[in-house]
Amino acid sequence: MRAFIISFLMLLCWANASAYAEAISWRSLAPEQREALAPLDQQWDGLPEKQQNRLLETAKRYPQLNHEQKERFHNRLEKWSKLTPEQRTAAREKYKAFQEVPDEQRKEVKQMVKQQQQKKVQQPASDSSSFIQQ
Repeated sequence: MRAFIISFLMLLCWANASAYAEAISWRSLAPEQREALAPLDQQWDGLPEKQQNRLLETAKRYPQLNHEQKERFHNRLEKWSKLTPEQRTAAREKYKAFQEVPDEQRKEVKQMVKQQQQKKVQQPASDSSSFIQQ
């Protein structure tokens, strides 16, 4: 019985070690993958294998993006990487709920968000110009 328990524990340790060994190191990524996932370079090696694989799947589309889309991809990836696990969970829940909204309402919401973002971009410029005029 003792030998069985020791064998079982050794098997568990080996399984855990091999799971960590399967994680993909940043250095082993292809140059195109490192370019796509650059915002995660510092934290990549600490990410779970499942998350690394999901990100690599997403990065496959990166070469086909234009310059603006690539910037947006990097910005979103950087913002996502800075979220806490709770914030990520909340974002996923919001996304799921948004997918259940009818298309017409979804378009309206997207348009409202776009307008709000444009106001935010324009506001600092107008604030600084009024400051310069004074």
